[in-house]
Amino acid sequence: MPPRTTDSTPERRDDDRVPSTGPEPETAGEREGGAAAGAGAGSGKGGDGTSGARPAEPGAGHTAPTPAPAGEDGDDTDQRVAAMRRAADGGRRWRALHLAGCAVLLAVAVTGGAVAVGGGQDGGTGVDAVSAAGALSPGDLARGDLDAGIASLQKHLRAQPRDFGGWSTLGVAYVEQARTKGDPSRYPQAERALRHSLDLEPGNDQALAGQAALAAARHDFPGALNHADRALKQNPYNERALCTRIDALVELGRYDDAAKAADTADDRRPGVPVFTRYAYVHELRGDVRTARSVLERALGSASAPADIAYVATSLGQLAWNQGEYKTALGHYARALAADDAYLPALEGRARAQAASGDRAAAVTGLEQVVARFPLPGPLVALGELYEDRGADGDRAKAGDQYALVDAWTALARAGGANTDLETALAAADHGDKEEALRSARAEWDRRHSVHTADALAWALHVNGRDEEALPYARRATATGYRNAVFLYHRGVIERATGDERGARTHLKAALDLNPGFSPLGAREARTALKDLEGNR
Repeated sequence: MPPRTTDSTPERRDDDRVPSTGPEPETAGEREGGAAAGAGAGSGKGGDGTSGARPAEPGAGHTAPTPAPAGEDGDDTDQRVAAMRRAADGGRRWRALHLAGCAVLLAVAVTGGAVAVGGGQDGGTGVDAVSAAGALSPGDLARGDLDAGIASLQKHLRAQPRDFGGWSTLGVAYVEQARTKGDPSRYPQAERALRHSLDLEPGNDQALAGQAALAAARHDFPGALNHADRALKQNPYNERALCTRIDALVELGRYDDAAKAADTADDRRPGVPVFTRYAYVHELRGDVRTARSVLERALGSASAPADIAYVATSLGQLAWNQGEYKTALGHYARALAADDAYLPALEGRARAQAASGDRAAAVTGLEQVVARFPLPGPLVALGELYEDRGADGDRAKAGDQYALVDAWTALARAGGANTDLETALAAADHGDKEEALRSARAEWDRRHSVHTADALAWALHVNGRDEEALPYARRATATGYRNAVFLYHRGVIERATGDERGARTHLKAALDLNPGFSPLGAREARTALKDLEGNR
């Protein structure tokens, strides 16, 4: 799927708190400090999977985050991210940073004030949009300013604390905020809000669907599937549950079941969220033509800026995967015309620029992305561009990016998320190879998708276990999914096992498909293929 991507820290005043019968929204300062402390201490999960945070209970006075007013956060974020990077300067290599301290700084950075994706549009989600009957719908939040919508929900719930629909929408909004900002410290707040909704109205489908979305965001895909099925038992037409069910089946590697789920969702709730998932299921099976056709129809039917940005970015990613960089850049331009702050489009544009040969623009673009959203994907991409450029200080700069990936995974774990796949992918090439293998094995034990197969194959390869890696590399490419990284990995592994014919076939296929798939990987693929041709 396409990638899915705060505030100042006002002093909390006791007289600002409004008594309620449920968990009360907390100030940003409480959330920020708690998240940083949890990440920095490396504390284990509590029994509820929330890093020791207590679950919501009726009448409890625990808290949930309140975003700062829009416009007060940009300079603060820049200062916090700059502080994080100054700390990274002290150690240039992946394991040289003290993980706890870096995780604390990263927690501050990602919660310190990035404007929500889509925040430039006024979607009517301010305080006036909150009705006494049921606060905001998830659709309202998706179309407007997410931070403003959350603030409005919090105000509404202080006045109407028994509105179970409002609590479920707040929980979903926190999940969306975590996704769009790369801020996993939101997950415990989402969990508490959703549980409280179910305390107020047991079995309500909106909260169950929200729990499914939360589980998927934390990479608990069996849990996501279970919650989605429970929600659909209550309401077979719940769009969020239908979509999350597809996502969970895809991530579990159950592609035939995912295709059936996509057909069912298309019958019940046709629309942009379902169309994009339907397209991805076809892409995973190698049916790029159908995937593109569905996405183009979805884009033609999209009207909200958030929908246009999302679908256009999906088309950009599909084109980039096929090596169609000019087409990809056109789609990213349309996405950014709809929402100039949409993170996946900004990242995708930079990757397409790099693949097209405009490395300077790519570096500048990714530097801007990670300055506001230090997420693993763009951090690794920027690090590799630094390595490939090779100017004075670039190796040190690359090391800093990889170290921040490590810190992000610590923060995500503190928020209850499983980060084994991200760890395996980053560490195999830029970190602790043994840790990469441990993480890849752990993820494979949980799910058998093409992505986990590829991650395990590559982790085994970098640890010198190529015979064991080969079956997984073959499995990663078995569905017909056209992914140059998978083909490259398979070719390298085949070469290491002595299958030069297979290696030539798959290395050439990777470069023919997407010759700019990775600054370092593509260069290594060309070198390996040249050596193989010379040996014929």
